[in-house]
Amino acid sequence: MKGGFMPLNMVNPGEEVTLMAIHAGRGLQSRLHSMGLFPGVKMKVLKGGPGPLIVSVRDTRLALGCGMAHKIMVG
Repeated sequence: MKGGFMPLNMVNPGEEVTLMAIHAGRGLQSRLHSMGLFPGVKMKVLKGGPGPLIVSVRDTRLALGCGMAHKIMVG
């Protein structure tokens, strides 16, 4: 990925990115924070769609739905 932010669901498998912002309501933000997703955290996309997105965050694998991944901005 070159310059700028983009939704997590647009990242190709194998790429490492940094979470920049979460554009969601308080409920979803709280849920993502409880999963360890905060601005500044680095993550690697292991599997893209169709279906859930699988990411690696701090030695943990997380499955995120496409709608949820669309609200996570990465750079």
